[in-house]
Formats: sequence, C-alpha cells, structure tokens
Amino acid sequence: MKLLTNYKYWIINFFGWILFALFMLTIDKITYGGGDSPNRMYYLLSEGVLCGLLGFVLSFIILYFIENYFNIGDYSKSDIYKLIAVIVVTQVIYHCLLWPMLNIPANYFLNESVDLTLVQKLTNVPHFFAYFVVWLFVVLTLKLVYYINTIKVKQLQLEANLKESQLNTLKGQINPHFMFNSLNNIRGLMLEDADVARNMLTNLSETLRYSLTKSELNSISLEDELEMVENYVEISKIQFEDRLQFETHIDEDALNKQIPPMIIQMLVENSLKHGISNIKKGGQVTLSTFIKDGQLHIEVTNSGTLQKSENSTQVGLKNIKKRLELLYGQNATFTLKELENNVVATIKMPVV
Repeated sequence: MKLLTNYKYWIINFFGWILFALFMLTIDKITYGGGDSPNRMYYLLSEGVLCGLLGFVLSFIILYFIENYFNIGDYSKSDIYKLIAVIVVTQVIYHCLLWPMLNIPANYFLNESVDLTLVQKLTNVPHFFAYFVVWLFVVLTLKLVYYINTIKVKQLQLEANLKESQLNTLKGQINPHFMFNSLNNIRGLMLEDADVARNMLTNLSETLRYSLTKSELNSISLEDELEMVENYVEISKIQFEDRLQFETHIDEDALNKQIPPMIIQMLVENSLKHGISNIKKGGQVTLSTFIKDGQLHIEVTNSGTLQKSENSTQVGLKNIKKRLELLYGQNATFTLKELENNVVATIKMPVV
C-alpha cells in the first residue's frame, strides 16, 4: 500500500492535520480567554491552520522514508535509528519555519511580531512533536494492518495452492490404481475369450474417457459418476461372473448433486477387492444414495467382514478421507463399519 500515490490519503491527511492543529492549539487558547477580540481570534485560527499546513507538508518527508527505506515487516535497529533521525530532522525544519510563518498573521491581525525567547520556543517543542507522534501512529497502524492482511492473503493463497496440489496428487493415484486391476483382468481373458476381452476393453475405454475428461474437476454430478460406476461394474462382472450381484437404490433428487469425481468408483472397487473377492461363493454389493438432514449420503454395502490385511496400504480409503477433508473440511465424514456380516462404507457431505 503506497500512501504517497493515494489521493484519498492526501485529502484525509490534509484535513486531518488542519483540524487536529486547530483543535489542539486554537480552540484551547480561545477556551481559556485567548480570543477576547476578533483580530486575536483570527490570528489564533490562522495560527492553527499554518501549524497544521506545515505539519502536513513536512509529514511527507517521514512518509517518503517509511515507504522507500523502512519495511514494516522486516526492519532492524539501524532502520529504527534512521527513522528517529528523519523525525528529528523534520522537527528541526518545522520549528525553523514555524515562527517566521506565524509572524505573517501576527503582523497582519495584531500589528506585532511573535517574539519568543529560545527557552519559550523549546518549551513548545513537545507540544508540536506530539502532532507528529499522533500522525506517525496512524500511518504505522495503517501500514501494519495492510501488512497483516497481505500476509493473510498470501497464506490463503499458499493453502489454496497446496490444497490444489494435494488434490491433483490424489487424483493421480486413482487412475493408475484402477488401470492396474483392469489391465490385469484383460490380460487374463485375452487367450480365454477374445469377445469378452473386447467388450471389457470397450467398457474400459469409456471409463478412461470419463476419467480424462473429469479428473481436472473437483466436483461432478452424481448422475455422471453413476454412469462411470456402471461401466466399472460391467468390467468387474466379467471377472467375478455369477459371484457378483450389484444393486442400486438412487434417490432421484440426488442425481444433480455435486460430488468429487471417482469417489463412488473407489468405494465400489474397495468393496470388490476386500469384500467379494475374499468370499468363495461371492456376494452382493449395494449402492444407495439419498439426502437427509441437508447432507448427501452415499452408502456402499458389500457382503463380508471388515478385515485388515497386513499387505494392504488402504490407499483407496485414505484417498477418500483426504479428498473429503480438503474439499469440505469438517463438513464431510467417511465411515467404514461391519454390520450383520456386511461391510458398510458411508460418505456424508454437504449438498451442493
């Protein structure tokens, strides 16, 4: 924030100096009987205006130093000493110019000169120095507030950039994870059933097209995500055959709500990898979505028990938790629990 080039500061500073000087100097003298005649009152008014005007002009010497040589966020002791030196020089100039200037209205209105001894002039130094102290306090406060706000903005920008970077990293974990499983399945089918493998490649290409077009987004509609999940399930059914039963219970009011891309696919994939694949006779996966208490609920239930494998890194589940935290903070939750020989994964997020 450059006050030297801010016309609003010039205007406010000008009237601030004049009014403050009038209040501190002229009104005080008039109150105590100094304005017993019109000419005396005119002199006191002109005295206040001249003191304020001189302070206004000389304040730019200090301001120039502050804005060009004094960093409010990174200053040293030498910088403080230099600032004090500039203020002292300004005070010397102020008092050297003030008394000759006050002689002009004194001669005009009172037909006399301002004749003060050196001691009397020195006793006025603290009074006029207080004007500059008040002005300096206001300016440094403005500079400090601006500096703090700038730091806050930079911090928010850094956090936003970090969040975006983390989200992109998490998205990058999704596609290779899904590709690895799918390509392994295709490789196993190539020599067994070429037609089935061809259909699987078609579904995979549709899934990859979705991933490439949507992965740069932080949110998509639930309806679009469900189309991708259907392709994924079709691919998985070729592998599991009759061992996989898949059902959906979708609230139509939730179809246009926004969710993070690929997040339901990861829930379904996790239920197949750690649930159905471990059951010899297979099982059922049920996907349900509904809106309750102002939140979108996504539930994926699969047959089986909640088991933790020592070889499992649980990348998918950690990915889901981290993405929800980055996008919604404390307003979204992810839980995984076992209930009556079923594993239930539940996501609750704000309705968008």
